[in-house]
Amino acid sequence: MAGQLTAVDPVALPSGMLARAAFGFDRALGGVLEATAAALVLAEILILGAGVTARYVFHAPIIWTDELASILFLWLSMLGAVVALRRGEHMRMTGLVSRVGPGTRAVLEALALTASLAFVLLVLHHAMEYASEESFIVTPALEISNAWRASALPVGLALMIPVGLVRLLRLGQPLAVLLAVALTAGTVLAFWLLGPTLKPLGQVNLIIFFVGLVAVNVFAGVPIAFSFALATFAYLACTTSTPLLVVVGRLDEGMSHLILLAVPLFVFLGALIEMTGMARAMIGVLAGLLGHVRGGLSYVLIGAMYLVSGISGSKIADMAAVAPVLFPEMKARGAKPGDLVALLSATGAQTETIPPSIVLITIGSVTGVSIAALFTGGMVPALVLGACLCFVVWRRYRHEDLSHVTRPSWPQVGRLAIVALPAIALPFIIRAAVVEGVATATEVSTIGIGYATLMGLFVYRQFDWRRLGPMLADTAALTGAIIFIVGCATAMAWGLTQSGFSQSLARMMGAIPGGAYGFLAVSIVAFIILGSVLEGIPAIVLFGPLVFPLAKAAGVHEVHYAMVVIFAMGIGLFAPPFGVGYYGACATSKVNPDEGLRYIWGYMAALLVGLVLVAAIPWFSIGFL
Repeated sequence: MAGQLTAVDPVALPSGMLARAAFGFDRALGGVLEATAAALVLAEILILGAGVTARYVFHAPIIWTDELASILFLWLSMLGAVVALRRGEHMRMTGLVSRVGPGTRAVLEALALTASLAFVLLVLHHAMEYASEESFIVTPALEISNAWRASALPVGLALMIPVGLVRLLRLGQPLAVLLAVALTAGTVLAFWLLGPTLKPLGQVNLIIFFVGLVAVNVFAGVPIAFSFALATFAYLACTTSTPLLVVVGRLDEGMSHLILLAVPLFVFLGALIEMTGMARAMIGVLAGLLGHVRGGLSYVLIGAMYLVSGISGSKIADMAAVAPVLFPEMKARGAKPGDLVALLSATGAQTETIPPSIVLITIGSVTGVSIAALFTGGMVPALVLGACLCFVVWRRYRHEDLSHVTRPSWPQVGRLAIVALPAIALPFIIRAAVVEGVATATEVSTIGIGYATLMGLFVYRQFDWRRLGPMLADTAALTGAIIFIVGCATAMAWGLTQSGFSQSLARMMGAIPGGAYGFLAVSIVAFIILGSVLEGIPAIVLFGPLVFPLAKAAGVHEVHYAMVVIFAMGIGLFAPPFGVGYYGACATSKVNPDEGLRYIWGYMAALLVGLVLVAAIPWFSIGFL
């Protein structure tokens, strides 16, 4: 058809020595990248595991383990992001891309790559400058230059250039690529020329860049991380005099939270549980108990997230520990992948207040609210939201056909429980290790990995050594995709703060009529919006000191307000199209984000009902204080 580009167009097919050389280079580079990233995941496991063993078993702490793990983690995240780019595994919305004609789709696919490369080219020089400046800082434990860590940023960004160019070549659509390059270059030039016009607009620029530009990129299929990064870079470059080196610094800050180390380790633990047969054992007993109930395994998913939540301090890590255990059997019983990822996302928001939650700890540290009171207050509100989710599950699965499911006898369930007991013990062992101080929330996953390895080798007798390499490489790619999103979201959060948005928000909320309930209602709306663009910890650090005194002045108990704020941010964090947590759940589940859109709104409505109940009835939050 005229005007469309198709894969059979002989002009579009890459051929010749240049293409073959490029593809050969890409295969070699990809092999090196995946092997290096996999080795870094293994190194993180060994380093953190050695730290736990030395401290708890030999009572001789190794002071440099956390520092070395942090250095290697930034390298793991950046190289993992490169691997994810090469594989096409960065999270993005493809709802529009999948619904247009072949010619337009080819342009949008190329545009997703050219826009990503545009950010890399714009920020690469600043990343090199940032690494150079970090060379003057000496790390406290290892006493080496911090440039060894910071160099991961320019190296990773530089490696994205050849990887992205080869992916453009692989599209086999030269006209689409040329059009995408022209669109990208034209957009960059237009914003640069419009800079003097945009600067006087003040906070109107927030809508132009952080709503308009982000939305255009997201719906055009540009990866979420690069959409956030482009908007932040463009805002700072076109409307402020802020040194653009700051973008790299905020990216580094977002990707360097030590608690995020739990993400690759729990991702790997989830794969290990599946590989060793522990997942099948757990599913066997859970299916025996609830498999004959309509929607039974969905109830199990809600309960499992409640039990394991807070172990790692990261919702993504929690989901990575639960999803591989339950999803295969749920799919086998006919559940739609989109419904599963939608429910998983909803449980991520539901369990934000379960201790030991890093968000609760952050609130306590920046606002002065008792962390013990926050831990006590967080249990019941999560049950309220869980009950609301269970109602949706009941509605959706009340007509589920279970004629093919045989209800096992109690002796059969007992035998399944004995087989599954070592696997079921894993979350309790992990939680006990945190509570008893054996390991930190970052380190505890290494105990789980060690335990799962022993169970696989000596109890379940399933341990395929040949799968370890691919599992480690997959873990690195998924980690890179997730952590790069967090880093770019942190940079965006900093940009919003510098705009004066946070101070304006505080003044506006302070003038709200209606007393305590009016303040809570506006807080819910505001923090759902904030949660959709900010990761929980940066949002709390930025806005907690501003709004908690206002809440107290309005007559709202601080613990009660903390629960409302956390759940509101959680709903924003896990609600598409902007919620980063939703894409993290999709990445963890390996489900296309588009598949969950049909199902997630019912769960989000249930969470909103639960949030209103928690806000309206303070007893849920403060009844046991």
